[in-house]
Parts: sequence; C-alpha cells; structure tokens
Amino acid sequence: MKLSNLPNKIPVFPLSNFIIFPKTSVPLNVFEPRYIDMINDSIKTNKFIGMIQPKKIINNESLIPKLHNVGCLGKIITFQESDDGRFLIELKGIIRFEITKEVYSNKKYRECEIDYKKFDGDLTDKNKDLKFSDLELIFKDLKSLFEKRGFIINWKALEKQSLDETINALAMASPFSLEEKQVLLEAKNLDNRKSKIAEILSTYTHDQYNNTTVQ
Repeated sequence: MKLSNLPNKIPVFPLSNFIIFPKTSVPLNVFEPRYIDMINDSIKTNKFIGMIQPKKIINNESLIPKLHNVGCLGKIITFQESDDGRFLIELKGIIRFEITKEVYSNKKYRECEIDYKKFDGDLTDKNKDLKFSDLELIFKDLKSLFEKRGFIINWKALEKQSLDETINALAMASPFSLEEKQVLLEAKNLDNRKSKIAEILSTYTHDQYNNTTVQ
C-alpha cells in the first residue's frame, strides 16, 4: 500500500487502553450508536478508521476527552452485523499517524486530519535483525506478569509468528497502563519497542519487590 493512496482525514475511534499496530489484526465488537454510524460510513467509502487512545480525564475537566497525538490507521477487513444491531469487525493495522487537527462537523463521531510522514517505515517489509533469543527474558517476565494478572496467552502460537507480529501482539495484549501502551505505540521501530517493553517490565518487577502494585 502506498502513502499516496491513504486518506488525510479519517474518523477516529478513541478507545482507552487499546492499541493496534501495523501488520496486526484485531476483532472489535462495536455497539455504541455513534460508532455504528462511523463503521457504516467507513464501509461505504474506503473502510479506514483511526484507532487512538484518549488521554486520562482529570477532575472531570471535559466531557469530550483529549486525544493522544499518535494513533494507528486500521482497515476493516471483515464485517458482520449481529441480530441485535452490533457490528463485529476485524481491523488490520496499516500505518501509524499523527493528528494535525480535529475536524468539527455534524457527525456523531470525531474526525481528524492526520499526517503519516514520521511513520512511513510502517509500510515497508524490512528484514529484522532481532532474533527470538533476544526475547527470551522478555517472554519470561511477561509470562509471569500475565499470569499474575489472570491473562491467558497461547505462547506456543506466538512463537510461530513473525518477530514483529509477536512483539506487537504482546504490546497490544499486555496489562500495561494507558500511558505505557502509548509509549509502545510511539516507539520508532521494533528494536526500540522491544527495549521499551523491557523497561516497563523492569518497573513492574521492581514494584513487586517493594510490595506495591502498579495499576
């Protein structure tokens, strides 16, 4: 997919503690009327929507949460309507983007003008220098954290995926905070993302030794 073929204005789906990366796919259960409208409109046009995290609301400062600057463009690759009016879709991550400005209209959902230039490397298929041996310690620490939080991961299936798919899947599924997931999304490349996961895990391990819990 070429950069020139991508839209510079997209509908955005603010979803807290949820990220999607390029070259990964996630299922979504859409039930809010405004986002059902958004999916309907997207299906009729280019099938693109932007996934982005809202910032934490402090002291009820606004009913409309501010958005993080960086999100990921997704394309709807499967679409099904349930008997009760929900949409079940599968979304494939294409490329990360940076919001340049929000566009206001009479639509129920939010739209933004976006820029991809910082993340054009997301569209290339470069060979990765990382090896699974580089992930052994991360796997061990993540496995421990996932189990403590009651998360179930099919680790054998993960190891059969490509390295970037594995790292990104772990980042998406991790029980990390909104801010920590945003750091992973904004990491420049795969190697940097792997390092960031290790850094975050080290803080969780440190806090366990001090009998505190990181939320």
